[in-house]
Amino acid sequence: MIPTQIDTWQMTEAGKLARTRIAMPEVGPDDVVVKIAGCGVCHTDLSYFYMGVPTIQKPPLTLGHEISGVVIGGRKDLIGKEVIIPAVIPCGECEICRSGRSNRCLDQHMPGYSMGIYGGFSSHIVVGGRFLCVVSDRGATPLEHLSVVADAVTTPYQAALRAGIKAGDRVIVIGAAGGVGSFMTQTAKGLGAAAVIAIDLNEKKLQTMLGYGADFVVNPKGKSAKDVKALIKGFCQEKKIPANIDWKIFEVTGSKPGQELALALLSYVGTLIVVGYGADQTSYMLSRLMAFDAEIIGTWGCPPEHYPEVLAMCLDGRIQLAPFVETRPMSRIAETFEQAHHGELTKRVILTPDF
Repeated sequence: MIPTQIDTWQMTEAGKLARTRIAMPEVGPDDVVVKIAGCGVCHTDLSYFYMGVPTIQKPPLTLGHEISGVVIGGRKDLIGKEVIIPAVIPCGECEICRSGRSNRCLDQHMPGYSMGIYGGFSSHIVVGGRFLCVVSDRGATPLEHLSVVADAVTTPYQAALRAGIKAGDRVIVIGAAGGVGSFMTQTAKGLGAAAVIAIDLNEKKLQTMLGYGADFVVNPKGKSAKDVKALIKGFCQEKKIPANIDWKIFEVTGSKPGQELALALLSYVGTLIVVGYGADQTSYMLSRLMAFDAEIIGTWGCPPEHYPEVLAMCLDGRIQLAPFVETRPMSRIAETFEQAHHGELTKRVILTPDF
């Protein structure tokens, strides 16, 4: 039965979080009503809430764009289906969409950003049914865990596609132990990378990545780019692989130090893929790209058509979710935001409705 109202946690005009009820929006011919199982807390949510990054829909609005749940209304062919809602929902018709790059559709919609006042920190959400990822057999994996597929896992996968990762490749992930970086590391290894070097400031989480895709780890704290290069060179000599030829570098932190280190590591016929967002400007001599015959690539979200491939990697074990996520009741949203903002979380938190 479709409720007439949605329970939700809204970001107010005063920049607070308030529990409220909003009217159920009109359900169009292609729309579905999803009862939310879980919504992941992303750094993007924190950027909107704490850092003044503007949203298309001005507050009050409900944040949250990593959503999984069950269809309870709307399109009859989807009722009862467990689904993941893409974080970036394209129009599917424009020139960019037709070119295969629908993740960067200029008419895209994103829950908690540009879909009116509706986002995933709610009891229900109304979305178009066309681009949903249907979960047909998740085994023992909780449906709420699959919410992070919508961004934290599919974004690295799209980055890997943009880099053209193939079996035998050599990969460096900067920010490898973070909410997106941990999945970037696993994705690279899951797609066949022969050597994956994980770089992160969090020593405890960094060591954990040795069991989840990383072959070698580097903590850059107190180290210069030259020092980091020396450590990588030592690993490469031990493994008898080139230290400065054809590495694919993923910068996931979005921080200026992370970006500067990534640029310093970029070398002959290498590729740098910019995954993390940051507002600071970083300088680089573009002639080095010419001299190295190297590339710098930006990436944004993931086209919905790739979601089933990513879901399969999560369900067959190539990408592990459970060690990297934690579920909490949605009533703890304010506390969770504060902890995330201050870097106090050890796992990516998924909030489950408890209205």
